[in-house]
Order: sequence, then structure tokens, then C-alpha cells
Amino acid sequence: MTFKDQLNIRIKQLNSAEKLILINVVCFILPLLIKTVLFLFNISSTNFINWFELSASWTDLPLKPWSIVTYSFLHSGFFHLFWNMYLLFFSSKLFLNLFTSNTFFSVYFLGVIVGGITFILSYTFFPVFQNSSPVMIGASAGVMAVFIFMSTYSPDLEIRLILFNVKLRYLGIAFLLLDIVQIPYGNAGGHLAHLGGAILGFYYVKQLNNGKDIGKSFMSFIDKVINIFRKKPKMRTVHKREKSQKINKNISVAGEKQKRIDEILDKISISGYESLTQAEKDFLFKAGKS
Repeated sequence: MTFKDQLNIRIKQLNSAEKLILINVVCFILPLLIKTVLFLFNISSTNFINWFELSASWTDLPLKPWSIVTYSFLHSGFFHLFWNMYLLFFSSKLFLNLFTSNTFFSVYFLGVIVGGITFILSYTFFPVFQNSSPVMIGASAGVMAVFIFMSTYSPDLEIRLILFNVKLRYLGIAFLLLDIVQIPYGNAGGHLAHLGGAILGFYYVKQLNNGKDIGKSFMSFIDKVINIFRKKPKMRTVHKREKSQKINKNISVAGEKQKRIDEILDKISISGYESLTQAEKDFLFKAGKS
């Protein structure tokens, strides 16, 4: 087996959050390598990066609409990347034990988008930002969306912090307060974007508790975009009866799996995550990866 084959296998074994973290790491290293090459040939690299950063000016957004998402894959330095990815890894472990990959991506990328819109609105309406039009990079808005989602959904879940346990709700409140009090001391737009992502995570849970998944239409749109670039499989003739039997079998298995997931989630909402048996935790973990 070649190194390439081994690498492909390793990547396929990663869950959704781990793949997202890997993409962020690649997007951090790649511009550094490109900047090095451009530097050696005495070519300015500023314009290249600008195409993917999010500008605080509304007028720039129609010129590069992709920047409302691509800004989240860029980071200003190693520690900026490290802490964002560390919190994302921590939050995703909790998230993917309870929810599917599609829900994870919905919360994360909607958080990124809402955080970006909050950033632009802040520099449009707050007088303190007049005559100022910076750019923003970083995954913090999406990370905050995932973290606050979990803090809202499982507020009484206890997390071990070195010497003592802390409920998730208090960690969420602490992160929000840190962003609020730091607004006057630098990176104000970034902190406001974090709050935008946090509001999205909170709102998503409240709507989910009311039986509405606000991310379904978003993921449907993303799937349509991806399908445009996806190669269509070759048509294969399948006997009608055989096809019907396979569909019925798949529906039955999926229905039983979803029923068990619902039962476990009900148990969590009543008694908390710690009330689950190890078998139930393992089942949720596997369901989150599928």
C-alpha cells in the first residue's frame, strides 16, 4: 500500500469536525508557502490574500461574495489557529455524540455567515467605527456557534477543568462575557462577530426545541451547489422488485436507528448526558460519525 493510499484511508477515518480542522490547517500553511514563493520572485502577496478576507464595507461584498465564508479559513498566526481549532475539537466531541454531521456543518457555517454579517453591520451602524473599514479573518464565529449551541442544548453537562468540574452553561456565559468586555480594547469587530455566531448557536437550539431545524434548507442549498460539480454516476439497470426491496429495507433500518436516537435524546433532556449507559453513549458516538 502506497503512502497516498494510507493517507486517503486516514482522512476517510476522520469525523466531520476533524476534516474541517485539517482543512483549516492546510489553509493556514498554504498561503505561507505561496507568500514565500511570491517573495522570492519579488511579487506582492497582499492582493492574493485580500480576495478571501471579509471586508467591513458592504460595497466589497458583491465583488467577492465567497468571502462571507472563506474568511473563516484564514488565521493571523499560529496561536489564532490553535485556540480556534482546540475549542472546535472540544465542542465537536460533544456535538457529534448527539447530532449528525449535517447539523454540525449547518451550525458551524451559519455561525460563520451570521458572524460575518454582524461584523459588516457593526461597522455600518456604530458611530465609533465611522471612517474605518478593516478586514476580518478567523473561524471564531463558527466555533462560537457550535460551542454556544452545546452550552444551550446541554447546559448542565459538567466539563472537567484541571481540578474541578464546571457546567457547560457557565463556560458559555464566561466566553460571552470575555468577548463583550474586550470590545473597547481592540479587535472590536472580531468580538462582535463572535457574539453574532453565539446568537446563531443559541437561536438554532431554541428553534430545534420547537421542532424546527433551521439548517435543513441551508444544507439543501449546499448539496445542490456541490452536485453541480459532482460527477454523475453511470446509469445502471436495476430490477424494479429488487430496488423496491432495498429501499424498504433501508427505510426500516433508518427508522429504527432514528427512533433509538430520539429515545436517547429524550433521556438526555430529562436526566442529562451523564445518565446514559456506556452502550447508549457508544451508539450516539457511532451515529454522529455516520
